[in-house]
Amino acid sequence: MSTPSRACYQRLIEVVKALPPAATAVAHPCDESSLAGAVDAAKLGIITPILVGPRKKIEAAAASAKLDISGYEIVDAEHSHEAAGKAVTLIREGRAEMLMKGSLSTDELLGAVVRREGGLRTERRLSHCFILDVPNHTNVLIITDAAINVFPTLEEKVDIVQNAIDLAHALKIEKPKVAILSAMEKVNPKLASTVEAAALCKMAERGQITGGVLDGPLALDNAISVEAAKIKKIGGPVAGQADILVVPDLEAGNVLAKSLSFLADADSAGIVVGARVPITLTSRADSVQSRLASCAVAALVAHRRRELAAKGE
Repeated sequence: MSTPSRACYQRLIEVVKALPPAATAVAHPCDESSLAGAVDAAKLGIITPILVGPRKKIEAAAASAKLDISGYEIVDAEHSHEAAGKAVTLIREGRAEMLMKGSLSTDELLGAVVRREGGLRTERRLSHCFILDVPNHTNVLIITDAAINVFPTLEEKVDIVQNAIDLAHALKIEKPKVAILSAMEKVNPKLASTVEAAALCKMAERGQITGGVLDGPLALDNAISVEAAKIKKIGGPVAGQADILVVPDLEAGNVLAKSLSFLADADSAGIVVGARVPITLTSRADSVQSRLASCAVAALVAHRRRELAAKGE
């Protein structure tokens, strides 16, 4: 995944197509967009969907979009809240290894995920990762967290970083380079994000964060541009070569990710990590390619978990 190419996501999808399809609970796919996303992914062999929601509404959406869903299981649910709960139950029962958002709110779906009783919580905090293929950039960028944690604490950032590193491993990035972003490269007590960046790097040195190489604080230019890092005389294995960009807060991450998508024409995929299974949060505004890429990324995460479980890890 290090070749500068607009075909990055297509290559990702091709890799996933060679794996067994991931059984996926699709919560409330009751509009054309969300149902088509699940069906398209199924046709490519990325997932085997279980459609969870009001049967009549799902069938009506399929008829409107001229989609053949006769080969897919439907689990009837009266409304979106019940659909979210039943989708989570399918995963707890071992019948599905991925969760996919349909036409219900993100809060409603994640509410079922984080329930203390009967949810999908782990010891980790949930976080969101954008995976962006930026034209003329040498590698895929993972940006976190730009969708769930608004003002994460240092403790929460430990989970956010570890979640992103684990995702990078699933994408076959063996030792991801992690840049902890701020507005400057020097630790400044007046800017909390620089202090937290330094703390995260020290925690990685002490083994509290594993599997990646961390550096920070780094400004965005020094994280992704070798030339910018050289000009400012910032060395190390991460500067200019980051695979993961850890942002100070949700606002910064959301602006960064959407700027790359809309101003730099980056392809974007995204999943939620930190739960028992990967979760795709597709949007009606997402392109078909983006929806499929999100499914493919989640499927790779599910596949890696399968491999680790088989090894007893």
